[in-house]
Amino acid sequence: MALEQNNILSHDEINHKIKRIAYQIYECNADEKQVILAGIESNGYILAKKLKIALKKICTIEPLLCKVTIDKKNPLTEIKTSISPEDYTNKSIVLIDDVLNSGTTLIYGVKHFLNVPLKQFKTAVLINRNHKKYPVKADFKGISLSTSLHEHVKINLEGSVFEAVLK
Repeated sequence: MALEQNNILSHDEINHKIKRIAYQIYECNADEKQVILAGIESNGYILAKKLKIALKKICTIEPLLCKVTIDKKNPLTEIKTSISPEDYTNKSIVLIDDVLNSGTTLIYGVKHFLNVPLKQFKTAVLINRNHKKYPVKADFKGISLSTSLHEHVKINLEGSVFEAVLK
């Protein structure tokens, strides 16, 4: 039996979740001058860019974008960031991805940033699925979703209409 495509989040709902996550990031970093928004390539980085825009609208904290490149098929390979470790040493970091599925990508991303002293470390995802393989959690999440292992969440954050669908 073929699975039908089901909308999880509409364009307006995604924008609302982004705004709410931005407020949560602000609340946890109210005393900071700067926060590092480290988005996992590709959709995580797109989400980080949208969170940066939302943060700039609500507070004076300077969000600094960082692209995190992880080989999702082989997460033990070297992880690359678009900013140097000196730029995030003793800073507050939010590691961002679109979907938290098994936790593999997020846990290896966390491991990379722990090589330098940090002021605070949080994680943010738009959709949190409940299939964790590793003990990692999303501190900020748009929505938690219980799905079967056979289902796939696809998020589109580009173009004029955003959507999250379950396939």
